[in-house]
Amino acid sequence: MIEFRSVTKRFGESTEAVSGLDLVIPARHVTVLVGSSGSGKTTILRMINRMVDPTSGSVEIDGVDIRNRDPVQLRRGIGYVMQSAGLLPHRTVLDNVTTVLRLTKTPRAQARERGLQLMDTVGLDRALAGRYPRQLSGGQQQRVGVARALATDPNVLLMDEPFGAVDPIVRTELQDELLRLQRELAKTIVFVTHDIEEAFRLGDSVVILEQGGRIAQQGTPAEIFAAPASEFVASFIGAERGRRRLRVIDRNGQRIAVDADGRPAGVLES
Repeated sequence: MIEFRSVTKRFGESTEAVSGLDLVIPARHVTVLVGSSGSGKTTILRMINRMVDPTSGSVEIDGVDIRNRDPVQLRRGIGYVMQSAGLLPHRTVLDNVTTVLRLTKTPRAQARERGLQLMDTVGLDRALAGRYPRQLSGGQQQRVGVARALATDPNVLLMDEPFGAVDPIVRTELQDELLRLQRELAKTIVFVTHDIEEAFRLGDSVVILEQGGRIAQQGTPAEIFAAPASEFVASFIGAERGRRRLRVIDRNGQRIAVDADGRPAGVLES
């Protein structure tokens, strides 16, 4: 479990990115932080692995204040995936996957075998092991980034808009892959996105943030759908525009769910 206790983060004297945040992130679930630019979601994420330290308040993992942990050792025990994958361009796919293992002085043969197993886990063909990032598609690069983040089998996985730079089809494939991995591995995943559709698809719990890292609402997608906590939340999820109000029509023997403007949202199965 990750817990933020009265956490505030200021940059300089006037910019308050996060203000008095109290937040509990349960273990072995996907918690999605969603909000527009300036809502503090990435700052909150980076305080978990001490890439950013809070100005006041505390962050705890399993009851231990992370200020009492060495930042380097803390980061090596937490998986981190970023939007651009952050791969080392001059190293092969396999070398990228095993980066942290090499830093922790894992024997070369053991690291290689672990790297190949992780490629299997994230759906990468082992034939790609000797290629370089520039020879991969965007989706393949992100899979390498996920494999690298899983190398030390961390309990916590941080994902900062990891699928934002790929096309919609690949994005859906990567979302499917993440859901499959979570079913198999049951990690504590903190996922940042600005896309409410992605948040609702991936999150066991969704935290909608306003400016300054203030929580507008937290709950399951169903809870937020059923009862938006404010006009801001209703607008953010599209309820006020009718996008979330669906009705069923019949077309050629198929029951189709459509929104308030009549646009198809899906097919109902009996």
